[in-house]
Amino acid sequence: AERVERAVGLFDDLGCNMIRCWGGNVYEDHAFFDRCDECGIMVWQDFAYACCFYPQTDDFLAQVRREAEAVVEKLRNHPSLALWCGDNEIDGFYANAGLNPGANRLTREVIPQVLHRRDPYRHYVPSSPYVPPSLVGAPDVWAHTPEQHLWGPRGYYKGPFYMQHSAHFIGEIGYHGCPNVSSIERFISPEHLWPWDSNDEWQVHAVYHWQHQAISRDRIQLMANQVRELFGAIPDTLAEFALASQVTQAEAKKYFIESTRLRKWHTSGILWWNVIDGWPQFSDAIVDYYFSRKLAYEYIRRVQRPVCVIVGEAGSGKYLPVVVSNDTRSPADVHYRIWDAEDRQTIVEGDFSAPPNQNWQVDRLRTFASDQRLYLIEWEVDGERFGNHYLAGTPPFRLEQYRAWLQAIAALPRPFDAERVAR
Repeated sequence: AERVERAVGLFDDLGCNMIRCWGGNVYEDHAFFDRCDECGIMVWQDFAYACCFYPQTDDFLAQVRREAEAVVEKLRNHPSLALWCGDNEIDGFYANAGLNPGANRLTREVIPQVLHRRDPYRHYVPSSPYVPPSLVGAPDVWAHTPEQHLWGPRGYYKGPFYMQHSAHFIGEIGYHGCPNVSSIERFISPEHLWPWDSNDEWQVHAVYHWQHQAISRDRIQLMANQVRELFGAIPDTLAEFALASQVTQAEAKKYFIESTRLRKWHTSGILWWNVIDGWPQFSDAIVDYYFSRKLAYEYIRRVQRPVCVIVGEAGSGKYLPVVVSNDTRSPADVHYRIWDAEDRQTIVEGDFSAPPNQNWQVDRLRTFASDQRLYLIEWEVDGERFGNHYLAGTPPFRLEQYRAWLQAIAALPRPFDAERVAR
């Protein structure tokens, strides 16, 4: 119960407006939903079926029906419960096997019948991602569903897979980040703290995903590879590795959220994976099992503000767009300023009245292929100051340079202690 209270507090502090309880999860008790009700956080609730083929026998379906009836009757009166989802990724399993997901009686027959009788006015989607009849038999189904889980090759976070997707809603997306060293010391024995490679204890506290591409099955190796994508090399000490990994994760997840906001309304939302670990491990979470925050927590907390100033990508042009994203239902008068982290000279500054629920480009920054710069961003709305940053250029970046920039990033509104990052 204490962990639930603290976890929902994290969701609220981060500015999350929806949480997905996925099909590999448990059904949370009333305490969780009560807190979400109070905080105004919507819940996407999967039924507890995930990533496999389930029996279609009458006996098993009867058990599914009894479970669904009990869960729906228990939770249906919570206003935070936004929608029911039949399962996690099972439509995709059917499609990949050349089968019709519509033949899955759990999500097309039993669960819809229960909902029709016991919670008829709440939204229901059969699977996440849902494969509609029009896509059955189509090649590369996963890339064409309206909702998508954007895992892919897990390479550079600004690679084509992440920049050119077609999702109208992102139900899953993530990037690995090493826990703080102080947390690792609590679940890895002293003689196995380092190196990361060929380390059995690290592997015990990670995932080896046999169903994924060989290049991304070993999640410890994946975490190291993602560090190399951004910095060109893998550090040779635990402290440096943890810092580099947390920077990589933080920049990646910040980009995923910002790019989703900039694609409004083509892409209408993102449920990134994930807030907190359920056990001590190396993972995509931004808060570890011991409630120690990774750097991504601080970055996400800034870019999930209802009104946010975002620097986008140049695309084929020579300018980076400066966009005011107003996700509120009211106009917002914004004063913004962007400056270079090195010389602290103001590059653009201005005032703008942002219409409700819209994005507007208010300025642009000249960019060059050779740039490796850090832009610092600050804006004010209703007397309150906010901060963000933009890492310009392409890898490899130098970790020492980023460490120096981190001091300036940390000092922006909603500050944090740069010296404690990854410790």
